[in-house]
Amino acid sequence: MSAPFVAHTDAEIAEMLAFLGLEDLDGLFKEIPESLRLAGGLDLPPAMSEPDVAWRLDELASRNKPCGRDLVCFAGAGSYDHEIPAVVKAIASRSEFVTAYTPYQPEVSQGVLQAIFEYQTMIARLSGLEVANGSLYDGAAALVEAVNLAAVATGHRRVLCSEGVNPHWRQQLKTFSRGSGNEIETVPLSGGVTSWDEVDDEGPFGAVVVAAPNFVGCLEDIARARVVADGFGARLVVCFDPVSAGLLRSPGSLGADLVVGEGQPFGMAMGFGGPYLGLFACRLADVRRLPGRIVGETLDVEGRHAYVMTLRAREQDIRRERASSNVCTNQTLMAVTAAVQLSWLGPKGLREMALGCARATRYTREALCSIDGVQLLTSAPVLREFAVRTPVAPETLVERLVEDGYLAGVPIREGFEGTAYDGGLLVAATERRTRAEIDGYAAAFEKAIR
Repeated sequence: MSAPFVAHTDAEIAEMLAFLGLEDLDGLFKEIPESLRLAGGLDLPPAMSEPDVAWRLDELASRNKPCGRDLVCFAGAGSYDHEIPAVVKAIASRSEFVTAYTPYQPEVSQGVLQAIFEYQTMIARLSGLEVANGSLYDGAAALVEAVNLAAVATGHRRVLCSEGVNPHWRQQLKTFSRGSGNEIETVPLSGGVTSWDEVDDEGPFGAVVVAAPNFVGCLEDIARARVVADGFGARLVVCFDPVSAGLLRSPGSLGADLVVGEGQPFGMAMGFGGPYLGLFACRLADVRRLPGRIVGETLDVEGRHAYVMTLRAREQDIRRERASSNVCTNQTLMAVTAAVQLSWLGPKGLREMALGCARATRYTREALCSIDGVQLLTSAPVLREFAVRTPVAPETLVERLVEDGYLAGVPIREGFEGTAYDGGLLVAATERRTRAEIDGYAAAFEKAIR
């Protein structure tokens, strides 16, 4: 049970102000210009008792329709409705993991350190690279860190980024570039894949960024992107879907220097957008530039296997003026969750998961494309989602299908303005979708169009 909220008494507030040499609370905020302060106060309702507040919050929460029985989810775009085995919740919610934080003291943190080490090993294998860190906040943050690393390693701040990268990730990349000085240039899509032939600049570039599969669901040619990166002397950054590792060759085996991704499919609920998990892996040559935490395996004084945080004497910690990153933490609980899920799945289970997604997606795509007026927006192969254009605005379709119990997909707007994909609908089907659900969805889809 959580502790109740206990406000400061007037006497305590007066004592604190006296210690600070201030006459009133307004003195705490004197450094903030008047023009930035809220003039009229907060428009809050009258105070309520605790039971009344709890009832009100429950009333507001009940307006949501969670994915499951209320809404069959065909939305994706970075957050997916995957199966979460009971064992994942049971193990990851144990107090030893939930209450643990930074394992600075290895003598009392061996369990958490080993769990992070196992997670790193699994991500390294999925990515096809030699080393992975102990996780980052989410996929977008991982991309920002990868581009920063590439820019520092090559000495070049210009970045070629495929339009197929999630538009929210691209926006975050551009936001952080205002501080880092990186220059982000977008390469357009054609037929659903990156049109590298349209790049006529001679460079140099520090990083070439591609998503595989990309935002509109299509499989990209990573080997082709490798050739482009080599031509500019750039690091190749691949934003990969970790589920795809169950069926496809790893990005590292195809030439990626840095691999980032979103770990949400491995045991994390969609949860209104978080908390999620940033995957990050690189080649051994860049290990000392790797952001965040790294756990290593060693032997203790008695010759037993032991785990410790390693490479702590990096720029992020001690030589800050040379740092390519200021990230010095990780998403331990989410990383442990992903490690439990991957351990439970194993190679065979991951393959079945990916194959289930591919089969459900193909069946859903065929069902929707058989409806008059629905057109596929891409021609390249897909794995878990695809983009279509419909006679009705995608936002309208989403609203109408909610009434029939379906979350129809994600309208494609932001980041694709004026392109062939603007106004399309991105539809995803995971291994959870049954034939009956897909048939019902297609029928409701057709009714919503008519």
